[in-house]
Amino acid sequence: MPTPFWSACAGLALAAVVVMPAPADGLKDEIAPTGRLRVAIAISPAGGAFWSTKTEAGYAGVPVDLGKDMAAQIGIPVEYVVYQNSGQITDAAGKGSWDVTWLPKDPERETKMMFGPIYEVADATYIVKAGSTVTNFATLDQPGIKVAAVDATTTMRGAVAHLKNAKVTGYQTYDEIFGLLKSGEVDAFGLSRDQLNKMALKIPGTKVLDETFKKTVTAVAVPLARQQSLAFVTKFMNEAVTNGTLRKAYDSNGLKDTPIRTE
Repeated sequence: MPTPFWSACAGLALAAVVVMPAPADGLKDEIAPTGRLRVAIAISPAGGAFWSTKTEAGYAGVPVDLGKDMAAQIGIPVEYVVYQNSGQITDAAGKGSWDVTWLPKDPERETKMMFGPIYEVADATYIVKAGSTVTNFATLDQPGIKVAAVDATTTMRGAVAHLKNAKVTGYQTYDEIFGLLKSGEVDAFGLSRDQLNKMALKIPGTKVLDETFKKTVTAVAVPLARQQSLAFVTKFMNEAVTNGTLRKAYDSNGLKDTPIRTE
């Protein structure tokens, strides 16, 4: 027959089990309050480590694959929340619209969300339209030159800071800027070099400038005040680099020749 002392201990232990939720359940409640891991993605044909694309089966891209793997690790379904660019994802950060994302990081965005490890470092430059006499940054930064950028992005903010005379205008989508550059309605477009090199192949006569005006770093992010979520996504990304998950996501999305750059 149990002694009063051991009965009391057992009662306390049982009470502790009842009042203390399992860490996994606590994480699920914070990181996925709707019961699904809502992954914010931006759609564009640009590809790369940040952009995702629309497919017949749904969506494809590095963030798509990472989101799917992360949801599986937590043990919940994944749901993709689609935006046109990273600026829109940023604007929605405080509205409870998404739970995790992967996007370019800068000081302004750090006031609206919390970032985990960087997994991509890209050189930002400009592509100039076919027939342009622009050959470098000096000849680009002239009055009357029209430079396009994806609106409210780190690259646009970098271009505005970099160019003192040329006019930088933001547009919502990559597709819109592609059309404007192809028709010659804008003189240049600021984006990561890898993406612009792909664009140059599709628009004959365009040229990607050799210089770099900004290093763009891309990282996993969660909304503010989700400390447990931040700890989890940080651990997830660190492990993704070492166990091959990130490399697999790159390889599956046309980035087999792209090295993983964590800083």
